[in-house]
Amino acid sequence: MGVLMSVALVLEGGAKRGIYTAGVLDVLLENNLVADGVVGVSAGAIHGASYVSGQVGRSIRYYITHGNNYKFMSLKNWILTGNVVDTKFCYYELPEILDPFDHDAFEKSKTKFYAVCSNVETGKPEYIHCPELKRSITYLRASASLPVFSKIVEIDNKKLLDGGICDSIPLKASQKLGFDKNVVVLTRPLGYRKKKSKFLTFTKWIYRKYPNFAKAIQNRPDMYNKQLDFVECEAKNSDNVLIIRPSTDLGVKHMEKDLGKIKAMYELGRNDALNMLSELKKFWK
Repeated sequence: MGVLMSVALVLEGGAKRGIYTAGVLDVLLENNLVADGVVGVSAGAIHGASYVSGQVGRSIRYYITHGNNYKFMSLKNWILTGNVVDTKFCYYELPEILDPFDHDAFEKSKTKFYAVCSNVETGKPEYIHCPELKRSITYLRASASLPVFSKIVEIDNKKLLDGGICDSIPLKASQKLGFDKNVVVLTRPLGYRKKKSKFLTFTKWIYRKYPNFAKAIQNRPDMYNKQLDFVECEAKNSDNVLIIRPSTDLGVKHMEKDLGKIKAMYELGRNDALNMLSELKKFWK
């Protein structure tokens, strides 16, 4: 008999573009492909939580139902509150009242869930193990808090923001956490490479009190592209890494308002996962 190997999902962020990941995860759930671990960044952590709770269709349902509510994500909410998403609406009203998150199922799941956050003071990533979300939801919020467009999240004497700044594609982290095999879900198509931001000088000024974080923002394109190279090399030369990424570029923006595009991005995730289903089932064995 072969040795059983653990399987983890490494989930990139991408704000509303991350709905692609939700489509992939729903196909996995529908085919009883349950991972031993989830290491999620930003939107990847958000959708990964619903995967762990086993709630097929939840992400796309609340995106379509509430996506045009300015409290969900908008520049209007940023101007009004300092956060691009309304904290109370997205992290309390939505999961507790409007489209309830299944906390019991999440806590009973054998899947270990990690939210990746960026420590603003150290400029280093933090991998927060969340065995439950009733109290840990602040870490989920921190992981998805976009720099500039979100206030710094303070919890447990830490100042945190978007995990994607310090570790956009945490494959190495997942491997160090002990997961033998990793399915990496990306939200950009093949050939994408991150370019330097036009607003780097402005961003460095915003975080001038946090030079380590400002440096991480400056270095992010290089870090991201090196991570892509590493992931692609691992997938090519190892049987223990599998990549799922958009098969086409639908042009979905970070704060996309077109619900038709959001639905199409979700369906693209489903279709890409279904096209790889035989490979995925083999990978899980």
